[in-house]
Amino acid sequence: MPCLVGLLALFMPRLAIILVVIFSDYIGHAYRTTLWPLLGFFFMPVTTLAYAWAATETGHAISGGWIIVIVVAVLIDLGLLGGGGSSVRSRRTVYIRSE
Repeated sequence: MPCLVGLLALFMPRLAIILVVIFSDYIGHAYRTTLWPLLGFFFMPVTTLAYAWAATETGHAISGGWIIVIVVAVLIDLGLLGGGGSSVRSRRTVYIRSE
């Protein structure tokens, strides 16, 4: 089951956050307020899940390999956000009509 949630988090991270909030308390253990998870839901969902996983597993003392997990999640989020804009720019084609 955890592998399925991990794959779901990469392909549909917002749905994974909703399922994690409904079926577990990872988000509640990691974050003390609702502001950060809510902002993470909209702007950086994979990073939100990675931090919740790391903070819950280590008891809020994130170090070592967990920092690498969070950095990779940030890179995935930035790649997903940045890749969408570049693909739109590359599809935009200007046609010049010669008579």
